[in-house]
Amino acid sequence: MNYLLLSSLSFVVGIVVGLTGIGGASLITPMLIFVFQVPPSVAVSSDVVAATLMKIVGGIKHWKQKTLDMPAVIWLAMGSVPGSLVGVGILHHIRQSSALNLDNVLLQLIGAAILLIASVSLVQLLLLTFAPNLDLPSLPAVNLKTWAGRATSVAIGAVLGCVVGLTSVSSGSMFVLVLIALFRLDARSLVGTDLAQAAILLSVTSLGHFTLGTVDWHVVIPIWIGSIPGVMVGAKLCHIAPQRLLRFGIYMLLVMVSWKLAHGI
Repeated sequence: MNYLLLSSLSFVVGIVVGLTGIGGASLITPMLIFVFQVPPSVAVSSDVVAATLMKIVGGIKHWKQKTLDMPAVIWLAMGSVPGSLVGVGILHHIRQSSALNLDNVLLQLIGAAILLIASVSLVQLLLLTFAPNLDLPSLPAVNLKTWAGRATSVAIGAVLGCVVGLTSVSSGSMFVLVLIALFRLDARSLVGTDLAQAAILLSVTSLGHFTLGTVDWHVVIPIWIGSIPGVMVGAKLCHIAPQRLLRFGIYMLLVMVSWKLAHGI
């Protein structure tokens, strides 16, 4: 494996994560599978562990900048953490089943998860860009001052956390959509809130993936070397970067990559 190339590409992904909040797993997991020929099970587990530190660094950076919504972070994490452990438990069940191949199942799951997330995100972005005045029905906002709003946040976090535990995908991308659609966060606090909740979620998810025995430190460490400085650079540039243009390009790339993953390499 070309570790210099892996660190270099991870640096670019780190910048993207710090800039946009789009999950590094949506980019790094396919990269490990396609470019470096890493088995899907190893790619998922190693990426979860690698992404944890990246999200923690990004989350702390935004916390110091006061660009996050702490109540949203806490209530989403209360659902996503146990949800992710359920996802890891499903992986254990698949691995122990002689009728199922874990790598083949993960390829399909990863592809489907990224395709869904990227497609929905792309449609939303195009509507906001080309039809900003289009009067579409909006989902009711979540009010975290009420118990109903808190329960909704926990339930949403549990579902998305399960997806993260299964595939490593959507710790950023899908939560960004939820934060925009239901929490009505402004651009200033959106990325920081997403990174902070992902840091909590992935810290626990990583422990679950260690039990699978599929974490490869020869993959994790080069990703850290590149992504950590990358996410710090991205967080610094967050306020001045053209967010919509960046997101459009990334979502288009994810749609193409996920389609290939979902239909087998």
